[in-house]
Amino acid sequence: MSDEPGPAHRQIDAPGLTPGPGYSHAVSVDVPGRLVVISGQIALDSAGNLVGPGDLEAQTRQVFANLETALTAAGARWEHVVRLGYFLRDAGGAPVVRAVRAEFVPEGVAPAASLVEVSRLVRDDLLVEIEALAVVPAG
Repeated sequence: MSDEPGPAHRQIDAPGLTPGPGYSHAVSVDVPGRLVVISGQIALDSAGNLVGPGDLEAQTRQVFANLETALTAAGARWEHVVRLGYFLRDAGGAPVVRAVRAEFVPEGVAPAASLVEVSRLVRDDLLVEIEALAVVPAG
């Protein structure tokens, strides 16, 4: 952890909307801050090898590790993430993805999120891709 200030955003509870498991329906960002946009991450290790062929849990764990690596390189933390976009070959795997997410994203951090089932990712052997937006507070 760094000595950097906490997040410059807040989660908004929207009356009339059912609470989501691990996400917020709305997130408000108080500026100034630095926007960090992380491209969709896939289950490739640092050598470019696929991690977990046919295994959604193993692939998701690698994807979250890759997201964490990108966040760190950008000077951001999970607490700064305001949005996650999930792309799954089978949306029925969402509980597996949520369980792995809980290993990385601290309790109480609930970015806005979308989950989309897709027929294909950039490679046929990939099961999941996740992208992120973070706002690092100024100062």
